[in-house]
Amino acid sequence: MRYVLKIAYDGTGYAGWQRQKNALSVQEALEDGMRRALGADCRVTASGRTDAGVHAAGQICHFDAEGLTVPPGRLPDCINPFLPPAIRVLAGGAAEENFDCSRRAKRKTYCYSLYVSEREMPLKERYAVRLESAPELAALQSAAKLFEGEHDFKAFCASGSSVRTTVRTVYFVRVEESESWGSRDLKIYVCGNGFLYNMVRTMTGELLELASKKREVRSLFEAFETGKRELLGKTMPAKGLTLAGVEYGEDMSL
Repeated sequence: MRYVLKIAYDGTGYAGWQRQKNALSVQEALEDGMRRALGADCRVTASGRTDAGVHAAGQICHFDAEGLTVPPGRLPDCINPFLPPAIRVLAGGAAEENFDCSRRAKRKTYCYSLYVSEREMPLKERYAVRLESAPELAALQSAAKLFEGEHDFKAFCASGSSVRTTVRTVYFVRVEESESWGSRDLKIYVCGNGFLYNMVRTMTGELLELASKKREVRSLFEAFETGKRELLGKTMPAKGLTLAGVEYGEDMSL
């Protein structure tokens, strides 16, 4: 029988989602906890890999198991006591035998978190990247629109990535502003049909430079056309990035 889980994790201290030979991954920690909780070895497949240091609020994964006595909806209560504090199962359910949470995903949304402060703030440093200054919200929102639509994001992809195509569709890039603990907070939400390695982190760096007028718009479109990484801004740190959610339409819901 195939089961699906919605999980959240703090990626700090983990070598990304996928199992590694010489470092602890989220997948390894989750599968180890499930083995102890369910009494069976379960191989978990995620909607997509997150890199080292990247977090998740709504990662979706599936696994196969036979003879489980735990109702699907009670899987979180069964598994969570055996997981490290940084990983939690939020919801569980049953799926069709041929359901694949990676191939069936229709939309994924990532959130990149920033805060503007003269000095580091301990309560924010773990999940957000500090900026000493940042463009006004209107400038950020205007620049965000430039990334929307279907483009070749080859220039935004880290070297060494093996994918069949680097063309992706970005449905929206939304910038939200708030204030907490005396500093300005910025959240950049990027929703698309799929993402390349380092794509959102590079998009965020480029968005900041475009909105602050440090880079011209034509360089962005030239990067789309040529795939040249040197035309873009820096890749932002992993800690500010969170996989916010994955959508499957009518195929699956948790």
